[in-house]
Amino acid sequence: MKGRPWYTYVIIAVLIVGFFYFIYYKPKGKELASLQTEREKIENDVRKAQQKKRDLDKIEAELKTLTATLANLEAIIPQRKEMSDILRRIQQLAYDSRLNIRRFAPQKLDDKEFFSEQPISIEMTGNYHNLGRFFDQLSRFSRLFIVENFSIKSLARQTDASTVSVSCTTKTYIFHEEKALEAPASTPNRGKKT
Repeated sequence: MKGRPWYTYVIIAVLIVGFFYFIYYKPKGKELASLQTEREKIENDVRKAQQKKRDLDKIEAELKTLTATLANLEAIIPQRKEMSDILRRIQQLAYDSRLNIRRFAPQKLDDKEFFSEQPISIEMTGNYHNLGRFFDQLSRFSRLFIVENFSIKSLARQTDASTVSVSCTTKTYIFHEEKALEAPASTPNRGKKT
């Protein structure tokens, strides 16, 4: 190789570098580019998964809050199967308050979308203090009650235990769990045209 011009060495070096470039470096560069693309895709998937995890955590927290709210509402609004117990407890409240119940008549249920109103007509006699005790205990009752059409009259014949006559309608509400659970399933069809 001695005696050859210097540019021959340059050409041989360029050929070796070119050979190395096309045989080894170019395929590795393509592999590196595909690995970088795959890495970016995986990083993007990880970011999406992290966002979904944050969203899921929020949803779980909301679900926990809504479950607690539902439990509180179920304590206030009874289901139909509990009504007979509640009616007995109202009567017991009146007896414990030393009121004489002259009429205690649950009326027909008034069905609404997710609940029913249960009106109860009550007529009773007693003294004003015992009447106040009854309504105070009714207001502290664990179930929701509304008193309507309240009327109080003094009795013509009064005794220490009986000075007033009261008539009113109390309303409590009954939750329809079945209808509440069915409603979300039927909601998506509202916006669709057929």
